[in-house]
Amino acid sequence: MFNNFPVLKDFKRAIMKVEEVLKLEKTEIVRDSSIKRFELCFDLAWKSIKVYAQREGRECFSPRNCFKIAFGLHLIDYDEKWLKMIEDRNLTTHLYKEEYADEVYQRLPEYLELFKKLVLKIEKSVKEDIG
Repeated sequence: MFNNFPVLKDFKRAIMKVEEVLKLEKTEIVRDSSIKRFELCFDLAWKSIKVYAQREGRECFSPRNCFKIAFGLHLIDYDEKWLKMIEDRNLTTHLYKEEYADEVYQRLPEYLELFKKLVLKIEKSVKEDIG
């Protein structure tokens, strides 16, 4: 069903990887691994939105723009956590500070839930288009 939507399959796998690492006892290595997995999941989330948006005749070229379009397409609900997530992704990629890593790590379970909701909405919509 998702052969024409391979990024969604990768996104789902990335969600499972984030979920897997968050179940482990927190250590510095687990925290850093969680953040790296979050970064990959984030990238696959906005790229999944980009592909979905193209199917709907819309274009987006950046995470912020894609999340805005996802809101307009009713894939995500308005939630300040999406904006914080974008900020966290940008900071974890370009800047590393221990205290900030700990703060981001604490927010990862909330972000994971947002990712799960997004993938379910995309799957539901794609299934409705096919069936």
